[in-house]
Amino acid sequence: MDDESLMRAALALAEDAARAGEVPVGAVVVKDGEVVGRGSNRPIGTSDPTAHAEIVALREAAARLGNYRLTGCELYVTLEPCAMCVGAMLHARLARVVFGAADPKTGACGGVVALSAEAKLNHQTAFEGGVLAGECGALLKRFFAERR
Repeated sequence: MDDESLMRAALALAEDAARAGEVPVGAVVVKDGEVVGRGSNRPIGTSDPTAHAEIVALREAAARLGNYRLTGCELYVTLEPCAMCVGAMLHARLARVVFGAADPKTGACGGVVALSAEAKLNHQTAFEGGVLAGECGALLKRFFAERR
């Protein structure tokens, strides 16, 4: 599968989050072309501030693969990850992270800070943004417009 197909899988999960009243963010973890983890935002429904889509997907992938180290895995997420999620991604030793829309309020891949580019950290993960950014951003804008 290519980046756009995998981002569309993450977008479907983001739409699930929106239907549940959560901020519409979705994520998938992929290893060797197979989706091994899925997540959509759940902090409101679970009363868990760590239940971001990325964390949910990482937890599922780690459980499925039987290892907290997700070497060789890639994560696709509809919104630029925050500092908490980037930290988890680095600890998981992901090979690559692909995100859709930039987040100028909490993004840790250049939106607010560039934690993803910190050379002093002991593991480096490749981060790439902008895949289906328009569609990812439109879903978020529509969600927040309906809330106002």
